[in-house]
Amino acid sequence: MTDAVDVRIPITLLTGFLGSGKTTVLNNLLKPSFWERLLHAPPLTAVIMNEFGSIGLDHQLVGDTQGPMALLNGGCVCCEIQGSLVPTLKNLWMGRRDGKIPPYERIIIETTGIADPTPILETLLRSEWVAKRHYLDGVVTTVDAVFGNGQLDQHFEALRQVAGADRLLLTKTDLADATTIQQLESRLASLNPSAPISHVQHGNVNPDNIFKLRAYHPSEPVKAKQWLAADNFRVITASLPLKQPSILNASAPSHGGTDRRIRSFSLTFDHPLPWAGVSEALDTLVEFCSHRLLRMKAIINVQEYLGRPIVLHAVQHLFYPSVELPAWQTASKRFTC
Repeated sequence: MTDAVDVRIPITLLTGFLGSGKTTVLNNLLKPSFWERLLHAPPLTAVIMNEFGSIGLDHQLVGDTQGPMALLNGGCVCCEIQGSLVPTLKNLWMGRRDGKIPPYERIIIETTGIADPTPILETLLRSEWVAKRHYLDGVVTTVDAVFGNGQLDQHFEALRQVAGADRLLLTKTDLADATTIQQLESRLASLNPSAPISHVQHGNVNPDNIFKLRAYHPSEPVKAKQWLAADNFRVITASLPLKQPSILNASAPSHGGTDRRIRSFSLTFDHPLPWAGVSEALDTLVEFCSHRLLRMKAIINVQEYLGRPIVLHAVQHLFYPSVELPAWQTASKRFTC
């Protein structure tokens, strides 16, 4: 599907450790003056937060809606998560449908600084009601250039935020020295090889690094090389058993051992695979490794699909429905995940 026929609303999950600059980035994205500099009309946005009031913009309460809700400058809407995420999304949707709040075009969910984003991803991907009306556009994680290394050392939540990201924003780069930035970038690339890294100062970010990432919207043709970023991963030879210690322990990190808790790698097969074998392998993965699987992406050349690629997503034990693409975007027709 393309934007012309897909009327679902994109959701961006904005996460990052305490003090890493999430709200500063968000404030800029919501200011009409920010978009005026870009000669672009600001998109109407609904913001869902855990801590209502942390957005430093004038607002007024919107009446006739359930739960605390505010109208921000430029017509954007802000609200708190009420109990759980799905009821909050429903309240927003019904307010938009009934004309009680502006017809927002996208949603940004800002997590608390110590939140593991995985449960939110599971909620967005599992709820049928949400999936019919929204799609997850991507996960954006802010990382503090000054304190990021220490936070990654001390807090597993910071590691998971980085590992689950589709885009990494390295903030406060004007306050960190070049050596610190280079070391942190190398570490982030090791933790999450598929997530591009962008530098951000004072919250000024290119909207293209936030929106239209299409990380969870595979129902249109994707460029396999760009989407998978497989060349950035450590390759494990598919013919070798994954539980062989020499494979799983290769490329040990040089950051005090803390990054041993998260590993990234890719598998590539040179020939088409039978769907029954792929399905059995995925079932085994869910049964034995789902609680340790943060994220999986795959493009598969399946024998039964006559050369048409199959796209798969997974977040822990939850597998996104497989999507068949009409054609390969590259000459290579290998199975990579």
